[in-house]
Amino acid sequence: MAVACPGCGAETGRVHGYHERTAADVSADGRRVVLKVRARRMRCPVTGCTVQTFREQVPGVLDRYQRRTARLGMQVSAVARELTGRASARLLPALGIAASRHTMLRALLKIPLPALAVPRVLGIDDFALRRGSVYATVLIDAETGRRVDAVEGRTADIAEKWLSGHPGAEVVCRDGSGAYGEAVRRALPGAVQVSDCWHLWHLLAEDVRKVVAAHCACWAKGMPLQEGKRAATPLEGWQQVHELRSQNVGLLECSRRLGLSMNTVKRYDRASESERLQRVPKYRPTLVDPTATTSASATRKNPGSRSSTCCARSANAATRAAPTSWSATSTGAAWTATARTCPRAGLPASC
Repeated sequence: MAVACPGCGAETGRVHGYHERTAADVSADGRRVVLKVRARRMRCPVTGCTVQTFREQVPGVLDRYQRRTARLGMQVSAVARELTGRASARLLPALGIAASRHTMLRALLKIPLPALAVPRVLGIDDFALRRGSVYATVLIDAETGRRVDAVEGRTADIAEKWLSGHPGAEVVCRDGSGAYGEAVRRALPGAVQVSDCWHLWHLLAEDVRKVVAAHCACWAKGMPLQEGKRAATPLEGWQQVHELRSQNVGLLECSRRLGLSMNTVKRYDRASESERLQRVPKYRPTLVDPTATTSASATRKNPGSRSSTCCARSANAATRAAPTSWSATSTGAAWTATARTCPRAGLPASC
C-alpha cells in the first residue's frame, strides 16, 4: 500500500526496511498492556526531497513520536486536566498506568485550549498581580461567571485592543473606571454599559459611611453626655491634644508628651468638638443573666406560670444531682435523705 511522504507529499510503495515500535495501551483487568507494532520504513521517490526515508504511521492508533496509543493518551489527558501533577501520579497506578508528575504536567500543557467565544454580557474588571505595582484585566461571562480571557495591564488602549479583536458583546458590565468606559465607547459604540452589583453596593456603602461620619455629632448632641471616669478620660485627652495643636505641636510630639498612641491622637485631632467622641452605647452580654432575678421573683409571685414550671424542672434535676446528707431516725430502721438547698430562690446548692 502506497504511503504519502511527509516532506513532499509524493506517494511511494518502496520499502526501505522495517522498524518495531513499543507503545503502552489501555490496561486490561488492572494490568498494563504493551503493544509491539512492526512498521515499515519507506523511501521517497523524489530525488530532491529533504526526507529520504520515513516511517509509516498508524493514524488513530499511534501518533508520531508517541509511546502511548491515542486512547491511552486521552485517558491520561483527562486525568491530568482534573488532578494535574502529583495527584494524577498517585491515582494512575491504581488504573494500571505508570507516569510521573512531570509527565502529567507535560500532558496537561499539551491539551489545546477551547475556542474563545465572546459572551453576550461581558464583564470587565482589573485585579492586582502585585498590589500597587502590576495590574491586569480579566474578562468574564457575566451570566455564567466563566473566565473568558486575561490580559496584562489595565489601560484604555489595552482594553480597546482586546474588544476590537473580539467583537460581539451586546452588554458590557464594568466598574466605575473611566478607562474601561472609554475603551468600550471606542471599540463597541453600540454596546450597553452597565455597572455590576458589587460596585453598586460598595459605592452605596461608601456614601452612607461618609454621610454618617459627617453627621456623627448630631446624635451626640441630642444624647446626654456620658459621665464617669471612662467618659472623662477621652474628654481630657481631647482638650490636651487641641491645646498642644494650638501651639503648633506635631502629632508625633503630642503622642510622646501625652503617652497616647498615634491613632488616638489623630482621632482627637480630627474631632472638632468633644461631643463627636461620643459613641453609640452597645449592649454587651455578661456572665450574669439579667433575667435571672426577674424569673426568680416571678416564680414566687405566680407559681403556676411557665417560668415557674421551668424553674421547678431545673430544681428537680439539680436535686437529683446534688449531694445529700444522711441521718438516721430514732428507730434506726429507716434512713431519710435531706437535700442541701441553696438559700437563694429556694433552689438546690448545685445551682
